[in-house]
Amino acid sequence: MNALIELCYASPVFYLGLVFVVSLLVGSFLNVVVYRLPIMMEREFKADFDAYFTAQPASSHCSNTPSDSFNTPLSASSTPQGAASGTAETASQRDFVPGAAPDPTSFNLIKPDSTCPGCGHRIRAWENIPVISYLMLKGRCAGCKTAISLRYPLVELATALLCTWVAWHFGVSVQAMVAIVICWFIIPLLLIDLDKMLLPDQLTLPLLWLGLLVSTQQVFVDSTTAIIGATAGYLSLWSVYWLFKLATGKEGMGYGDFKLLAALGAFVGWQGLPVIIILSSLVGAIVGIALMLIQRKDTSLAIPFGPYLAVAGLLTLLYKQPIIDAYLNWVLL
Repeated sequence: MNALIELCYASPVFYLGLVFVVSLLVGSFLNVVVYRLPIMMEREFKADFDAYFTAQPASSHCSNTPSDSFNTPLSASSTPQGAASGTAETASQRDFVPGAAPDPTSFNLIKPDSTCPGCGHRIRAWENIPVISYLMLKGRCAGCKTAISLRYPLVELATALLCTWVAWHFGVSVQAMVAIVICWFIIPLLLIDLDKMLLPDQLTLPLLWLGLLVSTQQVFVDSTTAIIGATAGYLSLWSVYWLFKLATGKEGMGYGDFKLLAALGAFVGWQGLPVIIILSSLVGAIVGIALMLIQRKDTSLAIPFGPYLAVAGLLTLLYKQPIIDAYLNWVLL
């Protein structure tokens, strides 16, 4: 390990190339996370629901039979847009038995192996090389020539490029290693929120604990600043949520947004929270207005806020002080 670190210090090209290749491989796994994690959560919820209501005694006030809509297979609408067009994971839904509590080990981030949804062809190792296999196969299944979504190689490539950029920014350092891991969390959070308008606790909470843990070593900020940042990040959006709900009777955002901003606050500290909130709100407002104009929808159009928080958080982590300085200069002028 020491020899590898010394080589990274001695050769920046090797260092950046190593980060690129490793992140390319991680990006391939993130595609699996983005597709499978929401399905795993849906199945777990259904199993808990069925177990709870099945276990109620006949005299219970919940003795009515659950609606048939909870005993039907997962609908096509539960599949992300990218997965429906050619991901290998789609065929894995076939092992789900309607109305039965599924074995959680039968469908997870590791098993079952990827297969083509069109012909059931099992994806071999050489067909699963990030980006390269997609180009070799010309974007189609080796068995039945079903089209594979372009989203998969793009996610792999975007992960590699983003992490390489972060590595170049921080150099060979602990900051770079932690920031790269943050990217590995942010990418699936961003995509899952776009697909499902959902920010899973399985991703936001570990990211929060990581932020608090690394603050003990003052990787980005000290522990006091991180704890205040996490607390203020959560409570700021939580307050906005309840004020909006009391005023309109509607929910303006989800609890996942609170947890994500808390996690980001643990890394950038309370000083960086205004930057994140301003950047994400500004971009979110611009995109939201544009979508309403383009799609000709009313103001009730639901827009996921997590992607804007994630991007703003990463930019703040990398360029917090330059952004603050630029803003102050603009205000003074």
